[in-house]
Amino acid sequence: MCSIIGYYGNSNAAPILVKGLRRMEYRGYDSVGIATKSNNQILVKKGVGKVDEVNNMFHLDKLPGNVGLGHTRWATHGKVTDANAHPHSSNSGKIAIVHNGIIENFSELKAELQKEGYTFQSETDSEVIANLLQKNFDDTSDIKSSIRATISRLNGHYAFVAMFENGTLAAARYHEPLIVGVGEDDYFLSSDVLGFIERTDDAIYLDNGNFALIDPSGLKLYNFEGELIKYNITKVSKEFADAYKGDYAHYTLKEISEQPDTVLKAGENTQDAITQTIDFIKHAKTVYITGSGTSYNAALVAKYLMSKYAKIKIEPIISSELPHDPESIEQNSILIAISQSGESADVLEAVRIAKNSNAKVLSIVNLLTSSLVQESSLVIGMNCGPEIGVAATKSFTSQLAILYKIADGLCNGCLKPDFDKASKAISKILSNHSKIKKIARELKEVSDIYILGRGINYPIASEAALKLKELTYIHAEGIPGGELKHGPLALMDSNVYVVILNPDDSTYNDTLTSANEIKARGAKIIGISDKKSDIYDHWIEIPKVDESLYPLIEIVPIQLLAYYCALEKDADPDYPRNLAKSVTVR
Repeated sequence: MCSIIGYYGNSNAAPILVKGLRRMEYRGYDSVGIATKSNNQILVKKGVGKVDEVNNMFHLDKLPGNVGLGHTRWATHGKVTDANAHPHSSNSGKIAIVHNGIIENFSELKAELQKEGYTFQSETDSEVIANLLQKNFDDTSDIKSSIRATISRLNGHYAFVAMFENGTLAAARYHEPLIVGVGEDDYFLSSDVLGFIERTDDAIYLDNGNFALIDPSGLKLYNFEGELIKYNITKVSKEFADAYKGDYAHYTLKEISEQPDTVLKAGENTQDAITQTIDFIKHAKTVYITGSGTSYNAALVAKYLMSKYAKIKIEPIISSELPHDPESIEQNSILIAISQSGESADVLEAVRIAKNSNAKVLSIVNLLTSSLVQESSLVIGMNCGPEIGVAATKSFTSQLAILYKIADGLCNGCLKPDFDKASKAISKILSNHSKIKKIARELKEVSDIYILGRGINYPIASEAALKLKELTYIHAEGIPGGELKHGPLALMDSNVYVVILNPDDSTYNDTLTSANEIKARGAKIIGISDKKSDIYDHWIEIPKVDESLYPLIEIVPIQLLAYYCALEKDADPDYPRNLAKSVTVR
């Protein structure tokens, strides 16, 4: 969940590295640092904070040299401290590394190296890579051999870039993303194409179990056995260069505001894959659907859609839970995997478990060059463009739009989702933020918010709670409406706010009854509905749409509420504390 970048070329490395890290900061933002090679020595500057904060303090972009590497961290091993920030140097200072992932056997390796006299300055698992590389290089005097000897000892999932004192860059990938950018006379190594997209749109996506060496002779790629391999250069989609806030204060607000367009574009470039997916599901004995966080909430919506309209049973699985019950996947079944980034470690692990049972993997993913795509038999692209804000917004509604299309195909067109109408409804919600801003001010000091929904609206209640937790740090909990009297009603008092998802659908009357029960206990009610009621202390109006489409639009006012509440609490809505966009560690 960290961002790593390397540069080798004729330009000053430091400003290129800093700019690339700034564009990838969504991947981790606890601390930042860069290292460059200048006058046959490696220079390192790093510190706690976001890219601009640390750069302003230490002038990272002023380091000299034409070769370098950089990193933004999302802490796993060790607290958020200057010492734990990357890059990490070997004891000799002749090698520096940046790393993404987890080295599972780092304690064992660290103990071995300490016995041989190597010292450690940090609490991280990453520092063992630097010292292990140093040991192996001292033994072999050969960079390729030292890389092979090092990766042979590492257990876990990782990607790292190493810089040697002579200016050679080396990088290895094992179950974590790593991409080579190829310029006219320079090279880039990055977790994400956003790290170098402004400089080049030519990319090489390293396969799992490959490593790269870049020196004056150019770029060479090898497999972990040390065999030279051929590579293909891919043109990166220009849409991923469009990762700017424009006139918006934050990426999150920009991405919320793009949803009238993204619900129309969802899956449009992979319509054949949607058609094939429908056919596969129709002929499958067992179908599972998996995701993490927001993507799992989309999977829950899919369960309702498929069951109610297509009469097909699909079992949703939280990706992180599948390793604890791998036998639950029946042989020769289908697994639909949902992930915005395609790099979520829990989702990828669920996919590998399913493939061990000969399951066919169908994925819904935004980044069509991701690891999940490589693991899948069939891929449906979200087509919503880059999503930089850590809290998923437009990717969620894009996922829903694709799932609606699949459900409609499975029921032979019974749904007929009117995405034009949904798009206009979202536009109308987005046209006036004033009431939502007012409610956000009132919620500033609230400690507990509950979101209640019934039927297909319950997964949206769960997603709404997730958005509020992520952006506002307020305890929020989604509640199935029918479960109110089975425990949650005990929590209702005058200090509590409850958001009621209550569109005028088949759940309306029962949900209104629940609202009355809540109001009788003194709690304040925020109603999200196309139908006004005196029971609501605040009414956020949504347009009337076909009953099946309410989930697609009722989440939008909650996204806005979470955004404005974050601003009221002086929290950064783009980069919530302790979180990262692409969760690439388990």
